[in-house]
Amino acid sequence: MEKEFHPRLNKKVLVVVAGIALMFLGAGLALGLWTALEMRDLVGDQFNEQQLTLARHVSVLIEKQMHFLEKELLLLKRALAMQKFDPEAYYREIQQSFQRVLESGVWKIEILDLNARREYIFMPYRHWTWKETPAERMTILPPPETLGEEIVFTSETQVKPYGIGLFMGTLLPAESPMVLLFNLNVSWFLNPFLSEIRSGKTGYAWLIDEKGNFLYHPNAEFIGKNSMQIREEKYLDVPLGAIGEIQQEKMLKGEEGTGIYYSGWHRGITGKIKKLIAYSPVSISHQPTRLWSVAVVAPTSEIEDAVQRGHLRQFLLQGLMIFAILFAAAAVLFFEMRWSRALEKRVSQRTEELKKSEEKYRSLVESAEDFIFTVDSEGNFQSMNSFTATFFGGRPEDFVGRGLSSLFPERVAQEQFKLVKLVFKAGKSVRDEFEISLADHTTWISANFMPLKTEEGAVNAVLCIARDTTENKNLERQLVNAEKLASLGTLAAGVAHEVNNPLGVILGFCDLLLRKTDTGSQAYDDLKTIERQGLHCKQVVENLLSFARLGEGGSEYADVNQCIEDIVKVVRHTLDMRGIELSQLLAEELPLVVGDSRQLQQVFLNLINNSTAAMPSGGKLKISTGLERSTRKVVVRIEDDGIGIKPEHLDHIFEPFFTTKPEGEGTGLGLFVSYGIIAKYGGTFDCASNDSASLKPRGTTFTIKLLTQS
Repeated sequence: MEKEFHPRLNKKVLVVVAGIALMFLGAGLALGLWTALEMRDLVGDQFNEQQLTLARHVSVLIEKQMHFLEKELLLLKRALAMQKFDPEAYYREIQQSFQRVLESGVWKIEILDLNARREYIFMPYRHWTWKETPAERMTILPPPETLGEEIVFTSETQVKPYGIGLFMGTLLPAESPMVLLFNLNVSWFLNPFLSEIRSGKTGYAWLIDEKGNFLYHPNAEFIGKNSMQIREEKYLDVPLGAIGEIQQEKMLKGEEGTGIYYSGWHRGITGKIKKLIAYSPVSISHQPTRLWSVAVVAPTSEIEDAVQRGHLRQFLLQGLMIFAILFAAAAVLFFEMRWSRALEKRVSQRTEELKKSEEKYRSLVESAEDFIFTVDSEGNFQSMNSFTATFFGGRPEDFVGRGLSSLFPERVAQEQFKLVKLVFKAGKSVRDEFEISLADHTTWISANFMPLKTEEGAVNAVLCIARDTTENKNLERQLVNAEKLASLGTLAAGVAHEVNNPLGVILGFCDLLLRKTDTGSQAYDDLKTIERQGLHCKQVVENLLSFARLGEGGSEYADVNQCIEDIVKVVRHTLDMRGIELSQLLAEELPLVVGDSRQLQQVFLNLINNSTAAMPSGGKLKISTGLERSTRKVVVRIEDDGIGIKPEHLDHIFEPFFTTKPEGEGTGLGLFVSYGIIAKYGGTFDCASNDSASLKPRGTTFTIKLLTQS
């Protein structure tokens, strides 16, 4: 009986052990499958969020570049509006504009005369031409009465033989309605932003317009064609339901988000390919509203390969365990834990790579010299980059959780809060400019408030990206002054010549009468008075003519420090008599500057005399020189603590005959002629002043920058 019992016992044991082994094997298989699916979904979501960060970043860059082109278009419009319509005269201004916008894709600039049905065409480095405007082109322009002075409209994209085109236009003030157009090659414009985008190893970016047409795609034959039609025509066996819904219901409606779809093409490989997609809207125009959408895509194999390799090894291991039933339970548990840890390590590595990539783009935000912050619906800061906090004298944690007024002046904070509420209400971006008065200077910022939305499409925060545009504002003001002074110089030359001729006749006849009149008579004294006043008028005319002749003659070289020292010797006694303390900080070993020493001395003397007049009760006068390393220009500053210049007078001080001195004490030509001398030699002339009504220390500072000897 023992011989019969033991086999049964062994069989039962084997069955039990096999059952336990199969149970553990089944449990291990289920656990492994669940773990693999969970890891795949987790890594896929994190990968897609990283792609969304890429898509947002590209969207911001494209929007900034479009805003730059709008500003350039308006800047060119202002420059042309100051001249009478003449294509030949416009040619130089337009070629200068080409130097700034050509790299952004603007390959042609046009001016359309709507009444004459004629278009004037300007190309880079070529002369202008004109032709009759086709009737069909007139239909794509908005009515002139709908365009405001500062409005820029943007057309729909148009597929042309040379590529995809788009034009931006604005109304040009003239007797006849005219439109100034930038013709943009969309492929040139988009290629720098999208061609180098990589998501994972093989992921890439593509972009569609508001009609769903591809404006950029790595597959060149897709560009310019409807995204859904080209997919349906080329990949009949690939289901397009998911990508169709994403494009029609989300991307073309200006939403952002992530998803999964099937494609028939990836980097030259065809077939049914499952892909991850992240998309973000691109606001191209507000007049009319035009939205593009950029997508960053990558095959799911980018994240599934590692999980699948580990999962395959697990199955092989469990297959081997079938042949070791006695050790199956222990082996399955042991190896399950071992490979689970291996998978976790792989996932951890991938997660760390994604975190590093995210940190990389976060560092881009932190290193950007822009004001970047987010606020909630109550106007409280949620986050802020270091540049913003440092600019206002603090750290990000000092402002997070506090209101806008903790960072900006109350007036500016109220204006910004209104825009924040508008973004929460409309769900669209808005732009505005703000003037911020700080302790010692005024700063202009251009801000763009953009909605940050949840997956459901609700706005949960507002992102603000702002840039310091103070320098642009100053350049605009200097440009206006330069254009105005150029016109006044031409006018002054004409007036001077017209006055000089009769004045010469008067002085000539006066001299003849003096020779015939007794020196002790009243008539002789009257004639000498006429002669003296005539000579004074002649001196004024000579000053005007000297300004008009500024472009004549060649440039010379002068030692700025020596010019200043020579002038100081002349005015030293006058300064001492008026109780003015003079200090000189003259940098050593300055290079020679372009300019005539006598004319530069005239400029310095005019400025010192103005400062002396501004300090009737005495004061401090400081003259300093130095070398600006970035531009290799010599900088001369003449500073006083006098009564200052009123803000409303600052824009007029370089105009001829403008003076704030009492009648009879000044001709108003000193700064006018000085400005012309500096401009003649390619230098710049700037003035900053605070009068007694300002909270800042009063006084005036004139800054002159001169070209150096090359």
